[in-house]
Amino acid sequence: MQIKNIIKDRILYGVYTLGSNIPSEPQLENEFGVSKITVRNAIQELVQEGYLEKGSGKGTKVIRITTASKLSKWKRFTEILVEEGHRIQKQWLRAELIQCDEDTEPYRLFGEHSLKLERVYYLDDVPYIYYTHYLSNTIGDVDLQDLSAQSLYELLEDQNISLDKLRDEFDVSEPPELIAEMLQISSGKPLLKRSRYSYDEQGNVKEYSIGYYNTELQSYVVNYDV
Repeated sequence: MQIKNIIKDRILYGVYTLGSNIPSEPQLENEFGVSKITVRNAIQELVQEGYLEKGSGKGTKVIRITTASKLSKWKRFTEILVEEGHRIQKQWLRAELIQCDEDTEPYRLFGEHSLKLERVYYLDDVPYIYYTHYLSNTIGDVDLQDLSAQSLYELLEDQNISLDKLRDEFDVSEPPELIAEMLQISSGKPLLKRSRYSYDEQGNVKEYSIGYYNTELQSYVVNYDV
């Protein structure tokens, strides 16, 4: 499952582009240090899900680069960018249990302690988006290596947390100095700020995220399927 998720992630973020072949099974065996049957099973699952197509003697081709979301009818922003020919990479930076300061949103939502995750997205190798995620500390320790093999929402699913609703808020704000430095922008420059609340079926907030976007590199785009 980890290898399947890594390959799927590479498809969704444009490392393996639409119409191209993924590396051969022997190459993937060497990269991950696993057996032929493990790689073959991972590829077969992606074939069944419609991402890959195996051709006799022609390699394994990427035939779909988007996911179907049960939460909305719109495409993920990163999927739109990949469809337009961009390459997206994500890098997890930190995962730690923190003490939330009073009078902050994480404190209001999760109490004195929260699990804090930080990551940066690169657009064609240039730092573009910085995200900070806050989760209930009941989830426990999170290893960054585990996150490299799955998405944040797959992590929640592993904890038997089923999300039912998402809410996004947008405004313009100056990012903290550390984030401005990571995005390679001047201190005090306002950026598009996106705040996301993820709710379970009982209406409880299970994830709160803040993202800063350098829209000088790329405007934020939403495409809806009607």
